[in-house]
Amino acid sequence: DIIEAGFPVASKGDFESIEFVSKEVKNSTVCALARAKKKDIEVAAEALKHAVKPRIHTGIGTSDSHIKYKFKSNREDIIKRAYEAVAYAKTFVEDVEFYAEDAGRTDNEYLARVCEAVVKAGATVLNIPDTTGYCLPEEYGAKMRYLKENVTGIHKAILSCHCHNDLGLATANSIAGVIGGARQIECTINGIGERAGNTSLEEVVMVLRQHPNLNL
Repeated sequence: DIIEAGFPVASKGDFESIEFVSKEVKNSTVCALARAKKKDIEVAAEALKHAVKPRIHTGIGTSDSHIKYKFKSNREDIIKRAYEAVAYAKTFVEDVEFYAEDAGRTDNEYLARVCEAVVKAGATVLNIPDTTGYCLPEEYGAKMRYLKENVTGIHKAILSCHCHNDLGLATANSIAGVIGGARQIECTINGIGERAGNTSLEEVVMVLRQHPNLNL
């Protein structure tokens, strides 16, 4: 359904890959990654200009660890930056996904506030990454349920699972997330991805096929 084809501001190669996929693929949404920075978003929009169904995926870290040590900022400023990034991306494309990096270690109440802000800015997908593979399945599923129940306007956006396999729980967490209310799982072939890898597409497909009576 969606191909996240790369991070265009990162390199000329990434930019050209996204541009090529956008020209060739007509039956899938093509997505480009961007940090919550105007330059990133502008370059993503340029790379996607040939896509039939373009999506910009922008975001920022939301855990206290990221806010303090990565951004040297505070919670209110992060909400402001998240809102502004989504609103700016929305001026280029209709379909905007927002990622709350390190959501797995983010306090649920604060995470809900961030999600509410970006939905108001026009986000169509809310990506809830377990960036460090920290969460247990019950915990990750409960996080999705909390957002489903506590974010005003949540019906306007799709919740998405983005799990890492540091502790071998990426697939289990993704399935728990879907049971908790998510409707998108971000996967890679054979679980390949940065650091310890991302959720494995083929595992997710077979879990869902073998358990058709899951409470979805």
